[in-house]
Amino acid sequence: MSQNYSNHTRLIPLWHYITGTLVIALPGGAIVNLVHADAATHYSAALLLVISFVLVILFWYARWFALRAQDRAIRAEENFRHFILTGKPLDKQLRTSQVIGLRFASDEELPALAKRAVEEKLSQKQIKQAVQVWKADYHRV
Repeated sequence: MSQNYSNHTRLIPLWHYITGTLVIALPGGAIVNLVHADAATHYSAALLLVISFVLVILFWYARWFALRAQDRAIRAEENFRHFILTGKPLDKQLRTSQVIGLRFASDEELPALAKRAVEEKLSQKQIKQAVQVWKADYHRV
């Protein structure tokens, strides 16, 4: 299936739904456990609550750090692609989110769409919707 605006997002069910739900539910279960703990198990119940919050933080930042690294790579790749096509780097006024949207534009439409994105302050979504010939990205996770 070819990639386009309506089908380009990628969700990993095990990560986004199963793991996410379990990691978010864990602190709730730990709180219930702590409330019902007796004196002998209070310390371990409190420790379980702390560990559950650490897991929530790890879950969030594992994804956030990976996305920031991908965003930097995309910005460098698209800046290089724009330079190859035009002999000039991307306009410094382009936000990273705009550059991420531009990565789906074909080589033929990238320079004009990049210019338009700056002039009209297009959002990432507007840029993606403006793409006429979609350049698929099957590697972003």
